[in-house]
Amino acid sequence: MQTRNPLLNDFAELMTDAFAAAQAAGEEAQSVFRAQADKMAARMDLVSREEFDAVKAVAQAARDEADALKARIEALEKAATKPAAKKAPASKAAPRKSTAKKAATGRKAN
Repeated sequence: MQTRNPLLNDFAELMTDAFAAAQAAGEEAQSVFRAQADKMAARMDLVSREEFDAVKAVAQAARDEADALKARIEALEKAATKPAAKKAPASKAAPRKSTAKKAATGRKAN
């Protein structure tokens, strides 16, 4: 036959209550620590995660747009250089510009 020891029952209840109290104290300490960390972050003017993610998305969109514009510029430059090669050579245009510069500065052209 088993008998219940009232001393062990009281000790088990005491430990259960102590564990619950310790758990509640831990949760309270965590909430106090979180509140202090939030206050410190507010004083330091740090951004929230949501704000950071929003700015990151805007920056990524700007990067994508810049890449698209760069590709478009390269395509336009490539298209512009093809017809220019069929026109007059660039070597004839260069002496005229240098003569015009010398004339504007008052020097004689050679």
